[in-house]
Amino acid sequence: MTPKTLYVSDLDGTLLRPDERISPFSCETINQLAEDGMLFSYATARSFHTAKKCAAGLTAKIPLIVYNGAFILDNATGAILQKNTFSAADAAEIYALLRSHGIFPIVYALIDGIEKFSYEEPQIPACTRDFVLSRKGDFRDRPLQNEENILTGEVYYFTCIDAETTLSPAYALLQEEFAGRCNLVYQKDIYSGEQWLEIMPAAATKASAIRQLKTITGAEKVVAFGDGVNDIPMFLEADEAYAVANADPRLKETAAGIIGANTEDGVAKWLLTHTAE
Repeated sequence: MTPKTLYVSDLDGTLLRPDERISPFSCETINQLAEDGMLFSYATARSFHTAKKCAAGLTAKIPLIVYNGAFILDNATGAILQKNTFSAADAAEIYALLRSHGIFPIVYALIDGIEKFSYEEPQIPACTRDFVLSRKGDFRDRPLQNEENILTGEVYYFTCIDAETTLSPAYALLQEEFAGRCNLVYQKDIYSGEQWLEIMPAAATKASAIRQLKTITGAEKVVAFGDGVNDIPMFLEADEAYAVANADPRLKETAAGIIGANTEDGVAKWLLTHTAE
């Protein structure tokens, strides 16, 4: 009997084109294959809100891994299927460490069950300001005048956008003091080129989210697709993993094969060929 297979793709640089959008061909292909019974998900550092904008037209009833695995959500309703959040003590300790290094993070939390991102508006650096300005009008936007209520709710994500000289010492210290308690992603944004430090609970990784999603769906096998070094843990978790042609060479070394680039609908074309057998 053919094992039930879960197909999981990274979003930016893999399923999305350089314009941060999914192509009509990829949309139509995945929608149709999912309707025919293919079990598919995408895994992204983006929120459900911004991921849905980028993947507009992808209407298939599929589970989504967002915030690097902090949440697994239902694509149709946005309902939370699985969540991974910080304890109040860990959130407070991480925030204190960041502030001691002069870092003013964007803090993501569930407040009364609703996603919000909070920040000290008078203090954030220009690069962080550019990011929040790009999201003005977003229902999640929660600017604050001071830090008094910044940790309200269930915190699940810290985003720090700043100079590398500011972020690097904090990143090193977090690696040392929070080993096993949080998941760190330290890289330059592929669109803006700004340095980012992202901090999630230890369970919030694409790899752990895949394990959770396998349980939710009853899948026995995972096939993954990606482009970046941060996809390596997901590749190691998968039974098969394929890097797009535009992927980082280090990811390609861990892949079972190389498929078409994100500009060539590589993931959709692979799925169309291999799931129609």
